[in-house]
Amino acid sequence: MIENVIIDNRFRGPPESGNGGYVCGLLGRHYPEGATVTLRKPPPLGVELALTGHGAGHLRLQQGDELIAEAEPGSPQLEIPDPPEFDIAVEAAKGYVGFVDHHFSECFVCGTDRGQGDGLRIYAGPWKGRGMVAAPWVPDESLADDQGLVRPEFLWAALDCPGYFALHTDRRPRLMLLGRFTARVKPVIRSGERCVAIGWALGEDKRKRFAGTALFSESGALAGAARATWIALDRTPW
Repeated sequence: MIENVIIDNRFRGPPESGNGGYVCGLLGRHYPEGATVTLRKPPPLGVELALTGHGAGHLRLQQGDELIAEAEPGSPQLEIPDPPEFDIAVEAAKGYVGFVDHHFSECFVCGTDRGQGDGLRIYAGPWKGRGMVAAPWVPDESLADDQGLVRPEFLWAALDCPGYFALHTDRRPRLMLLGRFTARVKPVIRSGERCVAIGWALGEDKRKRFAGTALFSESGALAGAARATWIALDRTPW
């Protein structure tokens, strides 16, 4: 046993389960050199889960005998585009499709019904053409540790949803859930910084869609990058 985990309702993605990027970050924070996290079941809210494993090897998040997620060392292996300036990201966010069409408007990361200081409010809109999005982000102080640095699980969360919206710059948003997330983050962002998140499409294979994301500090330093596999669904699994 490494620790007990309870996913607070604040960190929901869909109404009844945890945001995928945040939950992946709860495992990924144990891997400073990067990790691949696979979500096996929608992570339940408000119940005690057990995180088990050995150091930075294989970790498992379970509810009793039921496997919720598992992780192992990994690297996203991406060619990362240069980010836009913060003000350009602000302009891109005005075209965020979630303002008019959103499956999960209370999502911790990208939900339009979350207030300032509650959700991350990362609204990634079209940037540089098809399959690319950008968003501004100013992290709230509630996301930071005692040194004022944004905690790793929230950096993982910030890397989540921009990838989804990069897959929908030329189509109506389809119902999808995060299936696998490979990320590496660096604790260089402080609360209150003017940060930029970007996302870009990486292709598709049947029901799977692939996207890359990156997060940059106010100084332009790379704070994290991720490769995501999204699973297209016909209906929610609850």
